[in-house]
Amino acid sequence: MSGTRSGRTLLRQEVVDGIKRYILEERLRPGDPLPTEPALCEALGASRSSVREAVKILAALDIVEVRHGHGTYVGRLSLSALVESLTFRGLLSPDDDFQVMADLVDVRELFERGMADRIISSLSTEQLDRLDGLVATMRATGAREGNGFVEADRAFHALLVAPLGNDLIGQLSMAFWDVYTIVAPHLDGFTHADETATIAAHQNIADAARAGDTSAFLKALGEHYEPVRRRISEARARNGTTA
Repeated sequence: MSGTRSGRTLLRQEVVDGIKRYILEERLRPGDPLPTEPALCEALGASRSSVREAVKILAALDIVEVRHGHGTYVGRLSLSALVESLTFRGLLSPDDDFQVMADLVDVRELFERGMADRIISSLSTEQLDRLDGLVATMRATGAREGNGFVEADRAFHALLVAPLGNDLIGQLSMAFWDVYTIVAPHLDGFTHADETATIAAHQNIADAARAGDTSAFLKALGEHYEPVRRRISEARARNGTTA
């Protein structure tokens, strides 16, 4: 039985690799149709069951999209699978929870710090105005008033990296942000003072970007992420874990 299962797994992986190879060799883009199931079976020399299993795996990874009644298409190639994996890891145990959040904060700040000069030089006047508007929304809604604060915060950071024109950075940044917001409720102690400081830090980031001041931009980023790291450290201490 174990030998049969291993061979079945190997064949399924070969079909998965074959479909991915076809997408690359044919230079297909998201939304382009894939061959029909019988055509894939013939091209890959695989059974229908193996092709169907491979398609299910690729669909879970967002590499392909199955539209029932229409066929199979190249997927959006998003990072949804990464988000799901990181979220599960973050919720698996308290120790992992805090470590994942600490890691995500580092990665988010790394993107924005590493691209600071390019972000500042790429932001248009319209985008800078939108950043100010998002800070105004955060100020008007407050962290305890529904999701307006969180949505504006997310949109602010999405807009920061948008002018870079790098889809991978944009997707990774938002994927990490989304995972963080899912596991962040495990942190306590977001006070009114923290809310005020968060809004001020976002405004300082926007102001520094408008002024073209990289040093002030980096300082504002540090002011934004430092309270988050403090809350993670305090949560570790409450739960008897260490960094």
